[in-house]
Amino acid sequence: MELEDSQLVARSRDGDLAAFNVIVERYQAQVLSVAWRVVGTRASAEDITQETFISAYRAIGKFRGGRLRAWLFRIASNLGVDLLRSSKRRPEDSLDQSLENPAFQVASGEETPEQAALRGELGGEIQKAILSLPDDQRVALLLIDVQGLSYDEAAEATGASIGTVKSRLSRARGKVRDILVKRPELLPDKFRHIG
Repeated sequence: MELEDSQLVARSRDGDLAAFNVIVERYQAQVLSVAWRVVGTRASAEDITQETFISAYRAIGKFRGGRLRAWLFRIASNLGVDLLRSSKRRPEDSLDQSLENPAFQVASGEETPEQAALRGELGGEIQKAILSLPDDQRVALLLIDVQGLSYDEAAEATGASIGTVKSRLSRARGKVRDILVKRPELLPDKFRHIG
């Protein structure tokens, strides 16, 4: 029988490390995905994922209920934004380095090599567009469009109102669309005439 998140949190508060390990196993891949898309590099995302669960374990007693997944995403996105802000203060750790090696790698199924190359280039452009967004807009886009959270869950994860989340998401989508329409050759035919 699979335990509910609330049961795992309660057991973790009582010092049950095995229960917390179930939380880690349940959400590790999702937290890594959020972190990776916030910071743009796998190595940094792995560090953030580890730090997210360390922070969550230390603060599990302060968790006030609600959605555990949203709480973990909030920790991860905050750590990612903090890392990006600190990297902006240290030019030697430039975001440009992560843009040279985008996180998107498209597996080729039955695509031609040309289609696979275009798809990979589109993935790189999408990642660059996401990384160019202001932190709050990037997090809203990632939580809703990539991780599939509802507006309510994203609001809980970011500590913002639903209206603010919707506004940030709308601006983020618009900026990504504006960037992508400048490269129509990368877009599938049905999206080439957006505007």
